[in-house]
Amino acid sequence: MSTLIKGGTVIGTTGPYPADVLIDGETIAAIFAPGRAPEGPDVIDATGKYVIPGAVDAHTHMELPFGGTAASDTFDTGTRAAAIGGTTTIIDFAVQRYGEVVQDGLAAWHAKAGGNCHIDYGFHMILGGVDDDALKAMDQLVTAEGITSFKLFMAYPGVFYSDDGQILRAMQKARDNGAMIMMHAENGPAIDVLVKQALERGETDPIHHGLTRPQELEAEATSRAIWLASVAADCPLYIVHLSASKALEQVKAARDLGRNVFAETCPQYLYLTLEDQLGTPGFEGAKWVCSTPLRSKHESHRADLWQGLRTNDLSVVSTDHCPFCMKDQKELGLGDFSKIPNGIGSVEHRVDLLYQGVVDGKLSLARWVETIATTPARMFGMYPRKGVIAPGSDADIVLYDPHGRTRISVETHHMNMDHSAWEGWEIDGRVDTVLSRGEVLVSGGEYRGRAGRGKYVPRSLSDYLV
Repeated sequence: MSTLIKGGTVIGTTGPYPADVLIDGETIAAIFAPGRAPEGPDVIDATGKYVIPGAVDAHTHMELPFGGTAASDTFDTGTRAAAIGGTTTIIDFAVQRYGEVVQDGLAAWHAKAGGNCHIDYGFHMILGGVDDDALKAMDQLVTAEGITSFKLFMAYPGVFYSDDGQILRAMQKARDNGAMIMMHAENGPAIDVLVKQALERGETDPIHHGLTRPQELEAEATSRAIWLASVAADCPLYIVHLSASKALEQVKAARDLGRNVFAETCPQYLYLTLEDQLGTPGFEGAKWVCSTPLRSKHESHRADLWQGLRTNDLSVVSTDHCPFCMKDQKELGLGDFSKIPNGIGSVEHRVDLLYQGVVDGKLSLARWVETIATTPARMFGMYPRKGVIAPGSDADIVLYDPHGRTRISVETHHMNMDHSAWEGWEIDGRVDTVLSRGEVLVSGGEYRGRAGRGKYVPRSLSDYLV
């Protein structure tokens, strides 16, 4: 069955151009100059709308166990919300805990996701224990499972933490097999000291989550990870959820030297702040507890992050979608901020929130598409199947209405959460139509998708490595 998307403006990495897009089955068959496409197929009228590749969210945590509970979105609810928001592929994190077999952790995540996803998905692998068996497993996952990125933690001692020796060994293995090391870069042992001291002083409110995770400890860990990667023969390194100016300086310096160092940021760090959200009086600020934390509005973090996106020192915007409800989940930290589950839900809103950056003059249309779709697909071995409107690519396509308007609220979002981190925000644009592999999932405000139609996507190596 063929479909013609007609009359729209295609946005690619080189900018906008008028074109009609012909879909044949699950893939894009051809791109035509306006009015030159063959007659006959079903037509989707894209007049006045942007035609962009379906977004790729390279950092989500569906059903992640954390802090005595688990992320509230399942692969069913989370991928449905993602599709409604214009994201047609996610890369979630399978988890190996300390003492577990890596392949067993991967199998558990396949069991969670299989038959439940509305959109296509891949996996990164969290290594909670780096030993000889885990290092062997890295090779097996790269060659046989299509998993080419591995996440390590410099934070959360006793849960996911890896020491410098373990990190170096994993980096050496990744350099050998071509994989990417993803790093949660915060100095966990130092943070634990600050947390203990704050609680001893009776400082228990959510704002102290941010105050005990200062940007210096993000910058120090980022720098240390970069130098460890250098010792590992310039192992490919990707810093996740970068939130602060000093950490960005470390990434920029490494990239200026031509190093294989990359970084992402997330919408919360571009818009939200320590004072206005995390510091909301009482326990309300728990809604915005995430790690790395929100940063102070009195410093230049947000402006620096937007600049980093423009200069490509920040390559990707992901969500780090890890939602928890206030009731019975965030409330686990009542009276002790260190027990609040860390995470914000944004998988439904990333496309809109970054488009607001275009409206505000902070990003070009081309850079919008790069940061939400094309670069994550290239960074993590899904390109050109994903992330681009081109003949032969999957027909993952979003029609975006720049004249529409989106108001975000817990009353209207589709994520499995009892609150919204973006309550009341209004966006000068709207996701109009969403196709995944040629199938219309969203049209005219109506959701037509179904759980189980999403496919697992084995990934190749990153396109960006030297």
